[in-house]
Amino acid sequence: MSRLSSAMLSSILAAVLLSGCQGGSPGTGPSATHTTTASPISSASSPAASAAPSQSAAYKPADAKGKAQNVPVPVMPELAKENSKAGLEAFIGYWYATYSYATETGDLGPWSLATDTATESGAAYKKAIDANYASGSWLVGGRISVPRIEVLWQPGAGSQVAKVQVIQEEIGYLDAHATVRQRTSEASNTAEAVKVTFRNGAWQVIDNGLILGS
Repeated sequence: MSRLSSAMLSSILAAVLLSGCQGGSPGTGPSATHTTTASPISSASSPAASAAPSQSAAYKPADAKGKAQNVPVPVMPELAKENSKAGLEAFIGYWYATYSYATETGDLGPWSLATDTATESGAAYKKAIDANYASGSWLVGGRISVPRIEVLWQPGAGSQVAKVQVIQEEIGYLDAHATVRQRTSEASNTAEAVKVTFRNGAWQVIDNGLILGS
């Protein structure tokens, strides 16, 4: 995902940081090879997003011979639909699950519904996944988990911010002929800021990126 400069982070987190709050990024975005070790985030683990049951065939992760098959589609928890601190935490866990799904499949459908893709960061994420799956190419690995989410809740605010610890597996890049097309991205453990808003009865991510220097 995109790196967030100190200036950009300040614009998102200034009010929270000034109030004394204390405080992790998928590598298939614009900064695929950048890795930043995350500081521990003091928060309960995010509620895991459920996935739609597979139909008949079993799930098969991508490998050097072909793309992932029968990847379960993330299902948004009911809690993630609430305009509350707990609802936002559940939504952010779901949002990362949709991007993990896109990383494995190239399908940005669920992620796009939860993201403002007209923003700079949203457009960059979409461009990265589309490029990695163009002309029959695919990714191996890259699954994402978010063990820590810290919601910096501001009652009545127009947007909310969270800090997230994001762990992503190593990523391999294959072209349509199963030929390695670029250097593997190492596994990462990073810190990320996520900015969201509640629009038309649903949460939507409007900005996010790596927290530098964490």
